[in-house]
Amino acid sequence: MLKDTARLLGALILGASLAMPLAALAQGKSPTGGPTADPASPATTSPVPPTTAPTRAAGKVPGAPEIQQPAVQSPPAAGQGSTAVPGWNNPPQSWGGVSERPQYASIPGVETNRLIQGAGREWRAFHNGPLTQAGGWIIVLALAVLVVIYLVKGQVPLHEPPTGRLIERFNAVERASHWTMAISFIFLALTGIVMFFGKHIVLPWLGYSGFSWLTIVSKNIHNFVGPLFIFSLLVSFLVFVKDNLLRSYDWVWIRHFGNMYQKVEVPSARFNGMEKIWFWGGLVVLGATLATTGLILDFPNWNQTREAMQISNIVHVGAAMLFIAGGLAHAYMGTLGVEGAYRAMRRGYVDEAWARQHHALWYEEVRQGRRPERLVGPAPIQPVAGDD
Repeated sequence: MLKDTARLLGALILGASLAMPLAALAQGKSPTGGPTADPASPATTSPVPPTTAPTRAAGKVPGAPEIQQPAVQSPPAAGQGSTAVPGWNNPPQSWGGVSERPQYASIPGVETNRLIQGAGREWRAFHNGPLTQAGGWIIVLALAVLVVIYLVKGQVPLHEPPTGRLIERFNAVERASHWTMAISFIFLALTGIVMFFGKHIVLPWLGYSGFSWLTIVSKNIHNFVGPLFIFSLLVSFLVFVKDNLLRSYDWVWIRHFGNMYQKVEVPSARFNGMEKIWFWGGLVVLGATLATTGLILDFPNWNQTREAMQISNIVHVGAAMLFIAGGLAHAYMGTLGVEGAYRAMRRGYVDEAWARQHHALWYEEVRQGRRPERLVGPAPIQPVAGDD
C-alpha cells in the first residue's frame, strides 16, 4: 500500500516538473516579437496583455510624466524673524520688553506676572563657567597640598612614650555634636559635588539614566540633611565657644604654625590658634552663610524672588567649596596628620604625654584642677618640681 502511494506521488511530482517548462513556453513571445494570439479569435479582438514586462522590441509603454523636484537647501534658510536657528533660542528683540516687564497675572505671588527674568541668563553663565572652574580648583588644590604635606612631613609623632594616665579631652555631648556635624557634612559634601560637578565627572561614565537617578537621590538627601547640619552647627557653637576665644598666645602659635614638626611645640590652650581660626572662620562665618543661603534654597515657598534664589545659590556654592577645603584640612590634622588626634574625638580621652606635647597650657590647667576635664588612669598625675 505504501509503495503504491509513493509511486503515485512520484508520478504526480514528475508530471508537474515536465508541465512547468511547457507552461512557460506557451506564455512566451511569438516569432514576430508580439504576444502570442489565439488563431480562433477574430482580428478585431484586443491582444492579450503580456504577463511579463514588455521589452523594447514589443514597443514602449508610456509612463507617468516626470516632475522636476525643486532643489533643497541643507540646512534650509530661516525665514524673516524666525526663531528656528541653531544654538540658543533667540527670540525677536521686540519680545524682550514685553516678556521681561511685569504684566497682569491672576495668580498671586512674587514675580508671577513676569514671564522672563533676564538675570537668569547671567546666573547660568556664571554658575556653569567661572564658578564651576574655581570651585573645582579649590578642592583639587586643597587635596594636593595635603598630599604634599603628608609625603614631605609625614605624621606628627608623639615624642615621649605614653604614660598610661589619661585626660578627658571631650565629653559625650561634645563628641555627639561634633560627629553629628561631621557625618552630616560628609553627606552634604558628596551630594553637593554630585549636583554641582556631576555632569562633568559622573555623567560621562554613568550615562543619562544613572546620572538622573543619582542626582534626584542626592538632591533629596541634601535637602533633608541640611537642617540637621544647621542644628549641629548651633549646638557645636554653644558647646565649644567658651574655649575658642582668641588670646595673645594664639597669634604666636599661628605665626609659627605651632612648631608642630619640631621637638618642642608652641604652648596652646585646649584649642590651638589654627583650631580657633577654623572655629570662627569655618563653623561660624561659613556655617552661618551655608545655613542662611541653604534655607532660602530649601524653602522656595517663602515667596522670595528669583534673583534672591540666584544670589543665594552663588553664595552657597562658593561658601561650600571653601568649607569643603577647610574641612579636608581639619579632617587631615585630626586623623593622619597628628598621632593620637583621632582617638581623642573617637574615645574622648588622650594620654598625658599627648596633652603635654600638643596643648601644654591646657594640660597645666587640668593638672592644677582649674578645668572641668577629669583625670583617669592607674596612677594620678605626679606634680612636677617647683609646684606648691
